[in-house]
Amino acid sequence: MSDGHTPSGGSARLNTGVAHNARVWNYWIGGKDNYEVDQQVGEHVAGMFPIIRDIARADRDFLGRAVSFLAGERGVRQFLDIGTGLPTADNTHEIAQRLAPDSRIVYVDNDPIVLVHARTLLTGTKDGVTAYIDADVHDADAIIERAGHTLDFTRPVAVMMLGILNFVLDVEKARDIVRRVMAAVPSGSFLVLTHPTFDDELGGAGQIPAMKFWNENATPPITARSGADIAAFFEGLEVLEPGMVSCGQWRAEPGSAVLVPQYGAVAVKP
Repeated sequence: MSDGHTPSGGSARLNTGVAHNARVWNYWIGGKDNYEVDQQVGEHVAGMFPIIRDIARADRDFLGRAVSFLAGERGVRQFLDIGTGLPTADNTHEIAQRLAPDSRIVYVDNDPIVLVHARTLLTGTKDGVTAYIDADVHDADAIIERAGHTLDFTRPVAVMMLGILNFVLDVEKARDIVRRVMAAVPSGSFLVLTHPTFDDELGGAGQIPAMKFWNENATPPITARSGADIAAFFEGLEVLEPGMVSCGQWRAEPGSAVLVPQYGAVAVKP
């Protein structure tokens, strides 16, 4: 289960005795930046809810398609990626800057091991900018203020919130975070969002016991939501085709779509 690889770097906030989402997620998608405790919890969750690895991969693939669509077809040149996670292949800046080398990307996370890796791996093109800020998703005002040092908030920004609002347990707080961030960006900006659901039509019932186990054995605590609650995050925005769907099906190539209990959508601010 382990290749013996131990993540490098240290921090006063780094607790290797408790599984952490960024590292477990890294384990599920085949990364090496995780500890034995992350592997153990990851294996247990996967035993309870085998589709979790499919969810992790589908979410990652959704990111690639969404960034390619926005940079390639919609001309977006600024991305604010909140809840970055551990860097892997084809991160937001790599996809965007491959299509448009002058793209500017700001990553936001507050997990210490993510910070260690981000500063060494997330280097962009000479024509663009890739920046990283250490901030908590709950502090939307700080994110906006600090991102404004790199991004021009008079020009459209793609706000990326992939698998992050599920760590904001209070739904009204989560909605307020979205409202605050989207209020700071101009018309023509985008919200890119994925979120786990317990809706039966996406096969989400298994999320509930798996998340209960997670919340008892790992950090940070997590929640799934109904499709109706997730759709409410897009209030005041225009959701683009094909709408809010399983993230594995969003603009997927024919024959490659997978149904996972994780909604994904891209919306534009009028």
